[in-house]
Amino acid sequence: MSRIGSKNTKPELIVRSILHRLGYRFSLRRKLPGRPDIVMPKYQLVIFVHGCFWHQHKRCPAGRVPKSNVAFWEEKFAKNKKRDAKVKRTLKKDGWRVHVVWECELKTPDRLLAGLHNAIHGKTPLVYTAKADQAGADELLKLAEKSAAAAWRKNADK
Repeated sequence: MSRIGSKNTKPELIVRSILHRLGYRFSLRRKLPGRPDIVMPKYQLVIFVHGCFWHQHKRCPAGRVPKSNVAFWEEKFAKNKKRDAKVKRTLKKDGWRVHVVWECELKTPDRLLAGLHNAIHGKTPLVYTAKADQAGADELLKLAEKSAAAAWRKNADK
């Protein structure tokens, strides 16, 4: 587990690329509780990009407990959930808005874009349903994946 990267993961790079291409500017890893992946001070917003397995996303098949060494994994995941809840409470108490992007959301770019838009602007849910919006979201995701892959290769060479 020590080899599991905690920064510049592929999902995080994709979300950062999408935000940047949409014209939003942000900070990375500010000294805040829980070390948020993305910090947007202008909007008083922090974004965590969570892996469905490690943070046990309830609505995702990847968020299930492995069948071997069940006691260990249940304890580990319980600690992760408890820590995540504490970090959210602390950040909210400090005046930050908290948004979590789940790894599986990257598979549905229209929902990802709507969720990011709603989180940034604090508006009621925005849903992209038109085919043009879906095509635009698909194109944006392809560009973001290329950009993230290039950034990953660049960091891997160091």
